[in-house]
Amino acid sequence: MSYVDAFVIAVEDARRDAFIDHARRMDALFLEWGATRVMECWADDVPTGQVTDFGRSVQLKEGESVVFSWIEWPDRATRDAAFKNMESDERMMAEPMPFDGKRMIMGGFTPVVELTP
Repeated sequence: MSYVDAFVIAVEDARRDAFIDHARRMDALFLEWGATRVMECWADDVPTGQVTDFGRSVQLKEGESVVFSWIEWPDRATRDAAFKNMESDERMMAEPMPFDGKRMIMGGFTPVVELTP
């Protein structure tokens, strides 16, 4: 079964195009290293909750939007090998991230239900 990495970040609205450009370059590396799919999603309908929500999770500030991203891998071993590549590939360090990485939430997940049409 596949493996999924998920990310939630805050990006300044004024840096949307810079983020998209950055994501295209970085996501191409994930595909090169074996990812089967990469999605970058800009918040469109993200309500404020009574206890918690996406905005609170990344300490969203005025003039920022939430971005939810995921990377699908064929398996955990492929993902782990890709993360090792990240540590040594100069292309990963070539430019600063267009968002505050300290407020990023990320994690790896093993799917337990997968439905397709």
